Amino acid sequence: MTMAGPLEGYRIIEIAGLGPGPFCAMMLADHGAEVIRVDRLGGNALVSDPKREFLNRSRRSIEVNLKDPRGVALVRSLCAGADGLIEGFRPGVMERLGLGPDELLKANPRLVYGRMTGWGQDGPYARMAGHDINYIALSGVLNAIGREGQPPAPPLNLVGDFGGGGMLMAFAMVSALLSVQRSGKGQVIDCAMSEGSAVLMAMIYSLQAQGAWKDARGANFVDSGAHYYDAYETADGKFVAVGAVEPQFYRMLLEGLGLADDPELKVQGDRRLWPAQKAKIAARLKTKTRAQWCAAFEGGDACFSPVLSLEEAPAHAHNVARRAFTEVDGAMQPAPAPRYSETQTAPPTPMVSGESVTADVLMKAGLGPDEIAGLRRDGVVA
Repeated sequence: MTMAGPLEGYRIIEIAGLGPGPFCAMMLADHGAEVIRVDRLGGNALVSDPKREFLNRSRRSIEVNLKDPRGVALVRSLCAGADGLIEGFRPGVMERLGLGPDELLKANPRLVYGRMTGWGQDGPYARMAGHDINYIALSGVLNAIGREGQPPAPPLNLVGDFGGGGMLMAFAMVSALLSVQRSGKGQVIDCAMSEGSAVLMAMIYSLQAQGAWKDARGANFVDSGAHYYDAYETADGKFVAVGAVEPQFYRMLLEGLGLADDPELKVQGDRRLWPAQKAKIAARLKTKTRAQWCAAFEGGDACFSPVLSLEEAPAHAHNVARRAFTEVDGAMQPAPAPRYSETQTAPPTPMVSGESVTADVLMKAGLGPDEIAGLRRDGVVA
């Protein structure tokens, strides 16, 4: 299942987990790497339909009993011929399994060993449990998201798990793989979602340092404080997004709304006027449906767009033209991104597993048919 893409030829071993680890593996597989997912024996009980588990797409899976020394030895043999490994356990778990970085790098000095955790491999919180909301709370992200006078609003689990976690880990894996080409030496990546989410806040911390950001929710130009950057309801109960930050785009917004001559909206950047200005724009947008407003602003530079649901987004004309979504086995999902001019990525496929997959993976790891049959018979592999 090696796919076309710039990472074609690289082999990554993924120790199965949830959320950011699979997302990282998905990114690498989307862009051409061969990713072999090592699932626990019996599979993942949390996934009811593997074909609809998009985070696991475009890779092969084998089920291994890591409580059996032979299962551990099997994973070691896979890592000996791999370029990278991804794991998302708490610190110390992989070492207790006999799959820690010291041991694997000794056998394969070129291995890139990616470790994904919430808090990092050390520090006072390192061994504590947590989830996305906890990690972004500690980095300052969560406190900044929400409306004035309201509690912090969790931004789904996009910032910690996927932006500051899986995406940053994928970047780190590729960076380390490039380093191996120069130095011939692998290394260990310590990817902490709390720190990754802080990195995503670099611009906001920069604005605060410059005195251009209030450390309060809903009081700034991109956090729902400003009237020219927010989501507004339309006459049919749907919503539109307005992001007219630059003065020339703001003028176009007012012209499209029929409010270009309103003296109360002339000044854009006075925070004291924002509440009244927001009320005026909100009232105006409530006079027409979302479709009517979108038709009025179509093709212009007012930074105006519809707020689409998960069902609506794949069918939007721009997304269709760009093939931003793709249907695989009857399920619509986001297509691999970004695009390349030379090493084009292949369409995603559902994760595959089973006896033939396991046999092929193990044979490529150097095991013979009798050994594989014995491991299957003894419950070491599925």
